[in-house]
Amino acid sequence: MPKPTPGTEPAADPPAARPRVQQIGVASGHGRVYQAGRDLTVHETVLPATALRPVTEVDAPPATVNVPGHQQVFVGRDDELAALRTALSASRPVVVAAVHGLGGIGKSTLAARYAAAHAGVFNPVWWITADTPTGIRAGLAALAAALQPELAAALPLEALAERATAWLAGHEGWLLVLDDVTRPSDVTPLLARTLTGRVLITSRLGQGWHPLGAQVQRLDVLDEAEALDLLTRIAGPSVPWTPEEGATELVEELGGLPLAIEQAGAYLRQNRLTPRAYLDLLTAYPAEMLDQPAESGDARRTVARVWRLTLDRLADVPPAVDLLRVLAWYAPESVPRDVLDGLAEPPRLQRALGALAAYNMITLDGPGIVVHRLVQAIARTPDPADPHRQAPDIEAARTLAIALLDRAHPAEPDAPESWARWRALLPHIDAAFDRTSPETDTVEAQRLLRATGFFLNGQGAVDRSLTYLKRCLAAALRLHEADHPVVLNARAGLAYAYWTAEDLRQAIPLMEHNLAEEERILGADHPNTLTSRNNLAGAYQLAGDLGRAIPLFERTLADRERLLGADHPGTLTSRSNLAGACQLAGDLDRAIPLFERTLADRERSAGADHPDTLASRNNLAHALETAGDLRRAIPLLERTLADRERVLGPDHPDTLASRNNLAGAYRSAGDPGRAIPLFERTMADYERVLGPDHPGTLASRNNLAAAYRSAGDPGRAIPLHERTLADRERVLGPDHPDTLTSRNNLAYAFESAGDPGRAIPLLERTLADRERVLGPDHPHTLASRNNLAYVYQFVDAGRAVPLYERTLAEQERVLGSGHPDTLATRNNLAGAYQQAGDVGRAISLYERTLADRERVLGSDHPATLISRNNLAFAYRSTGHADRAIPLYERALADCERLVGADHPTTVIVRDNLTWATAQATPEPGPPATE
Repeated sequence: MPKPTPGTEPAADPPAARPRVQQIGVASGHGRVYQAGRDLTVHETVLPATALRPVTEVDAPPATVNVPGHQQVFVGRDDELAALRTALSASRPVVVAAVHGLGGIGKSTLAARYAAAHAGVFNPVWWITADTPTGIRAGLAALAAALQPELAAALPLEALAERATAWLAGHEGWLLVLDDVTRPSDVTPLLARTLTGRVLITSRLGQGWHPLGAQVQRLDVLDEAEALDLLTRIAGPSVPWTPEEGATELVEELGGLPLAIEQAGAYLRQNRLTPRAYLDLLTAYPAEMLDQPAESGDARRTVARVWRLTLDRLADVPPAVDLLRVLAWYAPESVPRDVLDGLAEPPRLQRALGALAAYNMITLDGPGIVVHRLVQAIARTPDPADPHRQAPDIEAARTLAIALLDRAHPAEPDAPESWARWRALLPHIDAAFDRTSPETDTVEAQRLLRATGFFLNGQGAVDRSLTYLKRCLAAALRLHEADHPVVLNARAGLAYAYWTAEDLRQAIPLMEHNLAEEERILGADHPNTLTSRNNLAGAYQLAGDLGRAIPLFERTLADRERLLGADHPGTLTSRSNLAGACQLAGDLDRAIPLFERTLADRERSAGADHPDTLASRNNLAHALETAGDLRRAIPLLERTLADRERVLGPDHPDTLASRNNLAGAYRSAGDPGRAIPLFERTMADYERVLGPDHPGTLASRNNLAAAYRSAGDPGRAIPLHERTLADRERVLGPDHPDTLTSRNNLAYAFESAGDPGRAIPLLERTLADRERVLGPDHPHTLASRNNLAYVYQFVDAGRAVPLYERTLAEQERVLGSGHPDTLATRNNLAGAYQQAGDVGRAISLYERTLADRERVLGSDHPATLISRNNLAFAYRSTGHADRAIPLYERALADCERLVGADHPTTVIVRDNLTWATAQATPEPGPPATE
């Protein structure tokens, strides 16, 4: 900004006793301002000698006021008016207050309000439209004519302007408003000579006032309440509307800009529209609506035309307008400045940013840039009549805006250290794609869509992730041939998103198609093909189809060992995945050695602290817990948690998962005193780090509720289950598998609280939904059928037994007779037979279940201990204490050895043994169910 130039006329020395000038600059926008003193006609006139007496002897006529009668309704601005009063009443010799702001922000209206309110305090109160030096001289000439009307026809304009300047220098008690000053240098000559009085300046320019000693005041938009008040008062009582008809949404979209609200209110009044109808028009036709006043309005005073004047003033800073067009495609919130790196040479870029900020077209907020939403709407809407809004320029800006975001985003969307950057960019990525047609997507846009989709997927924003990855695939198909690797990668990305959303009806066919295409185009041994085969196996596993998952995992592992080597990370991942599938199949004898080998190989090849090594240690611990070997599982989980806290930090998602898993193991060990505080801490950390709606947070909340339930505290469990269910329905949808799990768990909590009347309808609904969403043979569907039969058992045994029998038959067919879930259902069916009085069938089934559990799970597995207790109970109920007591004694010794003397199962077995050995035989409790 150039320094103000000194005046060309000598300044008169003020009288010694006269106070010095106070000057106030208020940066203002246009109001309805009528310029006095333009187009003066000078006549040769003979004046009396007194007419040209010294200006110090000329008194202002009473009420010499020319403040324009602004027709706008005035609302709010109490703080701003108070700030003006404070500045203009200061006792310092010279006071300049510059109030600046975006065009249309209401600066002229504020100045007029202040001036009119002080017309009885100051005299004269004189308004000059000061957008040009010529306008300033004309306004001063008009002041001279108002002070001495006889001079109006006698002196030329320049002489009148000089006389007014001299008059201001020789008097006090006046207020001069210089409205819409373009540059400080335009008013510097005048301010250098007016050493008394008050000067109020308005300008769109926010810089350059401090050399004049100005107190700078920035005028901002109206808040929501003020904006609604202004809209309502302008639209008038003849256009009533309810809050539901969009008034709040309209003033939000208009960004609280007074001129835009006045324009909209007048339009509503004229056309008798609701705010929502105007909002629809504004959305569909932004250029027309922002440039269209009501019939009674001033065509020069529309948002679009006011800002065009500002852009005209910025034309001598070439990158400025181009930069504004780029920023127009982003969100109306802080844009990281470094997004624009490379857009121009740094000095030119900084000059452009400074110029836009100086004229309040943008706000520089520390490391960010903010643009008003209406400035953006106009800047990205073509107008053939506006040189700043030509269609080719706007299209180029759109392409560039997306390319800049593609360059600015982090390379690794799943790295926690990148999340802050992603979250800063995401609103602008959303805005850019919301405002562009998919048909215009470029190669850079396609890359950005893919990266953003993966970031959102990792954050648990399933629906948004799918939206991005669907558009990514559409762009890839439009930009490339169908066999291009980019198309294959885009399809694989979309399939992966469906898989993580557990929408397997979409995921599996897409994965199968993409795998076939990759085998045809890239070959069966290409790394991408192997990755797709691994992912398809994972989808089969998630669908409960282990018969197809395990062979595909086995093939992928063999191929990776052959092509990549036994120690390659991809090979180790395949071995871990195969181990996980074997674990789900109940084949722990195969799963645990695979996990152990993978852990050893990762420790050797990657090191003990590598994140993959820590993941392997966690997986092995979980398999050991599933096998009931808590003595090995818990120390391994504790070590993994400590290592993750040390290596990754206490807030890393993997660390949070370890803390959750350790709490779960404590719960399995019957130690709620350690489990619940750890679950509580983990849930609080999830909410703080990932947010309350992240799937990990919801899972943590579910686990804490289950821990409360296990500890016999339904008062805390049920509300937490209810909250988790409501949140999962809202975030994931009513049919998401996690939502169905929450509904199942809430029902179980009701049952545990002794309220089967609320549990059964929930379980019936969950079963129906799982049959519809997952299919009748999915393991979760079979589990739902078992759970419903379990609750029926306590209220209607006649319904429980047939449902158990059907579930058992289906589990034997789908999962196999030795699967842990099958064995659990066989145990429960035996209990139902016993409850129904058919002890003979019950004992036979208990004996078979115990034998199978000892063979499949091992004699020390917790489920095996339960089977031993239940068989003893059945023997005891038939009077065969001689067969029951040895089983109880063995079960008690094993429980005390494996899970401790205070574990709930240990307590049950001890009580049963006491009952069995007592001389009196009170009715014992029911058998344990699963």
